[in-house]
Amino acid sequence: MPPSRIAVSGSTGLIGAALVRSLRTDGHEVVRLVRRPATAGDEVEWDPKRRYVDAAGLVGCDAVVHLAGAGVGDHRWTEAYKREIRDSRVDGTAAISEAVASLDTPPKVLLSGSAVGYYGDTGDRAVDESAPPGEGFLPSVCVEWEEATAPAEQAGVRTAHARTGLVVAREGGAWGRLFPLFRAGLGGRMGNGRQYWSFIALHDHVAALRHILDTEALSGPVNLTGPMPVTNGEVTAAMGRVLHRPTLFTAPAPALRIALGEFAGDVLGSQRVLPGRLLDSGFTFAFPGIDAALRAALR
Repeated sequence: MPPSRIAVSGSTGLIGAALVRSLRTDGHEVVRLVRRPATAGDEVEWDPKRRYVDAAGLVGCDAVVHLAGAGVGDHRWTEAYKREIRDSRVDGTAAISEAVASLDTPPKVLLSGSAVGYYGDTGDRAVDESAPPGEGFLPSVCVEWEEATAPAEQAGVRTAHARTGLVVAREGGAWGRLFPLFRAGLGGRMGNGRQYWSFIALHDHVAALRHILDTEALSGPVNLTGPMPVTNGEVTAAMGRVLHRPTLFTAPAPALRIALGEFAGDVLGSQRVLPGRLLDSGFTFAFPGIDAALRAALR
């Protein structure tokens, strides 16, 4: 993609911040959607709760990347927090999609976040983008989240949904919490350890987002996971190898359910998700294996 003007929501999050750095390094102009009055030339005000976006700030954008949403694992899943998880995604996506659709000259592409939570618990069964949604809270949220981009799609904007897996990074997300535990020798498998984790290195995730922006044939759902999902037991062993620490501790399923409540069902659930459309479109992973992804995160 030649130097472009690209709007990004969620620009202070783990993935958004890395994407903004990558785009700016390559000479793109990035405008950041912020939830307060804009105070700098590279800011655009928006408020997902009010479904408001200052659409004037999106004029001239070639692409919009929407990554904002309340953290799934940040709090215990009370009914109120489940509403926040859902509303932050669905209402926020609707607001951005409607703003994009309202422009006289809309951007060429809307790349909107989603998650592999769409598929629910797949057990040992490998799934790609052709699989239907699963059952439960997170699959239902993901379905609504993706449907909220309808205004942009109806306006003729190429729209892609980045169904993200577990991002391997030191700075945040699930792995940002795991690294200190394993470094202290307190890490271990969760439950029976046989549940699949569909991971992706942060470097590869950012590269995949940019690949979607650049690849006109990609629209609809795109799985952002590595090509080799591994079990939690295999993750545990890899963490021990890479960090040179024992992994003797285990977190039994009943204890996780007490500590995490309903969210434990997703921690203990199995998702064996493959990046079919990325691979078919010619994307190459720099860190396809778990050991390589962990070492990349520690560099």
